[in-house]
Amino acid sequence: MSQHHQYDVLVIGSGAAGLTLALNLPESLRIGVLSKGDLANGSTYWAQGGVAAVLDDTDTVESHVADTLIAGGGLCNEEAVRFTVEHSREAIQWLIEQGVPFTREEADRESGSFEYHLTREGGHSHRRIIHAADATGAAIFNTLLARTQKRSNIDLLHQRVAVDLITERKLGLPGKRCLGAYVLDRSTGEVDTFQAKFVVLATGGAAKVYLYTSNPDGACGDGIAMAWRAGCRVGNLEFNQFHPTCLYHPQAKSFLITEALRGEGALLKLPNGERFMPRFDERAELAPRDIVARAIDHEMKRLGIDCVYLDISHKPAEFIKAHFPTVHERCLQFGIDILREPIPVVPAAHYTCGGVVVDGAGRTDIPGLYAIGETSFTGLHGANRMASNSLLECFVYARSAARDILRELPEIDGPTNLPQWDASQVTNSDEDVIIAHNWDELRRFMWDYVGIVRTDKRLTRAQHRVRLLLDEIDEFYSNYKVSRDLIELRNLATVADLMIRSAMQRKESRGLHYTLDYPDLLPEALDTILAPPTYRD
Repeated sequence: MSQHHQYDVLVIGSGAAGLTLALNLPESLRIGVLSKGDLANGSTYWAQGGVAAVLDDTDTVESHVADTLIAGGGLCNEEAVRFTVEHSREAIQWLIEQGVPFTREEADRESGSFEYHLTREGGHSHRRIIHAADATGAAIFNTLLARTQKRSNIDLLHQRVAVDLITERKLGLPGKRCLGAYVLDRSTGEVDTFQAKFVVLATGGAAKVYLYTSNPDGACGDGIAMAWRAGCRVGNLEFNQFHPTCLYHPQAKSFLITEALRGEGALLKLPNGERFMPRFDERAELAPRDIVARAIDHEMKRLGIDCVYLDISHKPAEFIKAHFPTVHERCLQFGIDILREPIPVVPAAHYTCGGVVVDGAGRTDIPGLYAIGETSFTGLHGANRMASNSLLECFVYARSAARDILRELPEIDGPTNLPQWDASQVTNSDEDVIIAHNWDELRRFMWDYVGIVRTDKRLTRAQHRVRLLLDEIDEFYSNYKVSRDLIELRNLATVADLMIRSAMQRKESRGLHYTLDYPDLLPEALDTILAPPTYRD
């Protein structure tokens, strides 16, 4: 039997953004944090590189802002960039106070004092990436999770898949406020009702829309799709970042080779040992990710090869093992000794730069609904996210959203009498093979037609196919009980359609959106904003 839950704040997503927001709210509030799988299934846990922040005395806010604006291809919102960078030091200090074990280095051998080791990644002009070896995400996640588990006012609920948001408009009431969400409990198969004064979408990105991705299985754009259906605008969804270096091995599923390797001197090479990045950009291996990914894609197609190689074997073995223990150990599992040989790598879908349109407090177009982290479109990343700015965005905007919720809380009455999910007209499906086939078809044509290099013809083909899939999925959704696979497929197809529409509107090549039909920049940089039919209702 379906259950009814009531919270002050409902957080959908248990990664860096969601846990940070929950921990920045007072213990007097009842908070529910939902994870659609196990709590560690999100992207945060697998982040290797680190968090960009202005921490060194030789670095400046202006330098970090300038680097971000350059990497963003002229499309960043400078106000959002400055807001994020100006709050970077306090966000890192908060993480340190929580107990995150960032890597230290000996600063003064005589006094024995220590300071934090900072590394450098593509697009950065200074060493400003604070990290925990090469497993920063796991260190941050485990620390925040432990803190959250000690808070009696926070319920951590796993195996819960959000189906849709509940709004006043959806219930036929005056107003547009978000009142909660319908959520599938995978342990019972029932759809429960969660009502809340505030709902926060922290569901991550949508890289799973592509066949090859560095992301975990849950990165299905759930928050973006739910917000769109509820009446929120989305922005810049044509900008999907492909990480240049994902391990190429038939048994290695979604294993990312951190950009910090290139920051510490790793070189990209062809099978014959020749470097190629200097031919594409004067920054070579430290060029922004879009440039490196396109260069690798170009060389693979030019030579008809399956991968290129990332070589750090010229560095001392102890240095490699100390700085990159995770990469070293994982590669050894696949018979690759990075101390002596290069790593085979290929680009893979990695980060969704666009998302749900929000302001500086994470507020969406719908009162009571917030979006933070990769789900959101803040304007920070522009046409290309600079390395390690994403985790920073999670912490800065989660803390900002928490402050805004506290300001709004005294004015909000709790919703009452929300209707239960109606499953009276649906039956159990005996054709789940359709879901599997549609899932595979969607991810393949998105990879082929809406990938690193695009054309009008490819986008038109993709649009035709996604609309056929949407019709099939809508019919299936209307007639059968929901499952995690069906919910995710529905959301992926929705976000794929939005990505294609956004890409078709951009008649230029900028940042991560590169099209052979419009290879030049337009003189004015404009965001691509899509509004659902219900936006002005």
